[in-house]
Amino acid sequence: MLKTDVIVIGAGVVGLAVARKFALEGRETIVLEAESSFGQGVSSRNSEVIHAGLYYPPGSLKARVCRLGRDLLYDYCQSRDIAHKKIGKWLVANGETQEAKLEHIRQTAIANGCLDLSWIDAAEVAEREPELRATRVLNSPSTGIVDSHGLMLALLADLENAGGTVVYASPVLKGELSGGKLVLGVGGVSDCKISAPTIVNAAGLESTALATLLGSGKVPDIPKKGFAKGNYFSLSGKSPFARLIYPVPEPGGLGVHLTLDLQGRARFGPDVQWVDKPSYEVDESRKEQFARAIREYWPNCDAKRLSPDYAGIRPKIGRADEPDFCVQDAREHGLPGLVNLFGIESPGLTSSLALAEHIFLKN
Repeated sequence: MLKTDVIVIGAGVVGLAVARKFALEGRETIVLEAESSFGQGVSSRNSEVIHAGLYYPPGSLKARVCRLGRDLLYDYCQSRDIAHKKIGKWLVANGETQEAKLEHIRQTAIANGCLDLSWIDAAEVAEREPELRATRVLNSPSTGIVDSHGLMLALLADLENAGGTVVYASPVLKGELSGGKLVLGVGGVSDCKISAPTIVNAAGLESTALATLLGSGKVPDIPKKGFAKGNYFSLSGKSPFARLIYPVPEPGGLGVHLTLDLQGRARFGPDVQWVDKPSYEVDESRKEQFARAIREYWPNCDAKRLSPDYAGIRPKIGRADEPDFCVQDAREHGLPGLVNLFGIESPGLTSSLALAEHIFLKN
């Protein structure tokens, strides 16, 4: 039987951030990762956007940790020389109905402490982004982009420098109570039993299945529609825009938006495609559907410039529209020392350092 202070299951960006925090605070920490390297799941398949915290219900955990996480992440990237850029985001409205939706988003953002938003009228839009179709734009200058792989490398380095360890190819196969403590059965290269006073289930898309395997109570269901897949299409040639362009949100996501990487390459997505089981192939037949959505704000979009890029799966729980992040401890599920993280989808990357602080303070 191996023993340590903290076990984190999952070496995605949130798992690494949580493990780093505990290790920096002097707790002996081991990360168990089923894959052969870190960040192979949800963390490797996202838009790499640093969200400002505009959309989430005031007072929700998402709203709190996104707003704080944004500032922590910018500071961390600056201190560790992680590639990032505060590129800004325009939320686009066309017509009175969409403008009213943007006003609702603005009021929500203000309630969340996002006070740097500004309106841009159609005339200024035409001057600054002549390819953009919009009757009004809500400008979010604090939105940015980040090298997510570089971020995870820095978190991993901090963890290891503080004495923490990541053990790869080591899936958790079972859990059992022994002497009032939860003991994990680990397979793969480790093939051992290990326990700790604090065990954090940060397994992303597998977190609900893992919690059930460990015997946790109150495990939320995935949405009845299945898994929320998000497809991305890349754009060949020069980007028509100098910043991130977002339409008004849609059920299950933020709409097919344009993001830029740190080299200035443009891609569109994600959409929302409900699937019965996770798959990461992008169906090229969705190209015209993408093009129609994009033309709502970029009329000159040529579908021939769109190519399938990659896809991700959002680890949604409960209601299919906009559930909050869910952090459970023994008071809710009954297993001593276990902390379950459910529904950590967007803005999980932005929130990672703040989620780590939140979990540490409760454990």
